[in-house]
Amino acid sequence: MKNRTIILIISIVAALALIKIFFLQPEQTGAPQAGGGGQKPQSAIVTGYIAMPMLFENTISSSGTVLAAEEVELRPEISGKLVSILFKEGSNVNKGELLAKINDADLQAQLKKLNLQYKLAKEREGRVKGLLDIKGISQEEYDVAANELQTIEADMDFTRAQISKTEIRAPFSGKIGLKSVSEGSFVNNTNVIASMQQTDILKIDFSVPEKYAALVKVGDTVKFSVEGIGQKMNAKVAAIEPRINAQTRNIMIRAMYTNTGGSVYPGAFAKVELITAKKQSFMVPTEALIPELKGNKIFVVKNGKAMPLKVETGERNDAKVEILSGLNPGDTVITTGIMSLKPETNVKIIQLKK
Repeated sequence: MKNRTIILIISIVAALALIKIFFLQPEQTGAPQAGGGGQKPQSAIVTGYIAMPMLFENTISSSGTVLAAEEVELRPEISGKLVSILFKEGSNVNKGELLAKINDADLQAQLKKLNLQYKLAKEREGRVKGLLDIKGISQEEYDVAANELQTIEADMDFTRAQISKTEIRAPFSGKIGLKSVSEGSFVNNTNVIASMQQTDILKIDFSVPEKYAALVKVGDTVKFSVEGIGQKMNAKVAAIEPRINAQTRNIMIRAMYTNTGGSVYPGAFAKVELITAKKQSFMVPTEALIPELKGNKIFVVKNGKAMPLKVETGERNDAKVEILSGLNPGDTVITTGIMSLKPETNVKIIQLKK
């Protein structure tokens, strides 16, 4: 019985010793030593951006079509045989230049006949006028002669108008395209002889969503590019459609471009960038912005610590967001590691951009 008691006491002591070694010793070891200090908190590694006012351009991207300033399909006004084509395909022509001619032999003969009739009627009207002056005939007889002369004059004007319809002239100065008919063909007003376009000035037609309608005004700068030309070209907004399309909810805009060198062709697809405003603003990278329930915030560095700052945002582009209030020139905005930051966290900036 005595031996059992001794063995039990030894077991309890061993168990207490093991508990002390495995459970109590680490706490004692980890406790701060008398007269010693705790470890210094580690700094969060971040990158920063120095906020400075910069020129901000509000740009709207769209797609559009290049059109000639003036464009027309040349068609004859009357039917007849096409006796001559006087233009060279793809050449420049001047306003009023004769481009094609329809047979007018019958009209010319009719005009010649009317000229003879007019000459006789004119002489008769003169003789009758002389008789009227000496009271040799009545006023009624003179009126008949004068009316005959005026009728012939009207017929001559009509015939000349018909002859002018056999002539197809350039309605404006521009470049003529490829001919669609040949000399000797019988044509009428359904036949297109050729197309003609004014290409020294071009129209860029495009549309923007209705929410931007109030931002666009005549005189705004448009940058556009077309396939085959790497550089962007500048045009000016010349006109704005006064209504919004009910189906697309877009508003149509027309810009004008001076086609120096003729490198841009009508009908081309255009990628358009409309610059609606230029102003000095604080722009910070979009990744620095932290959305919150009641707005947005960013972290700035103050005395080596991360400090939250509520901000009001404005326009955005593909990389940055406009800060309307809250920032001061020279503030360092934290751009990476922001989701793990807390107010007054020590930070270490490893990269700083402007």
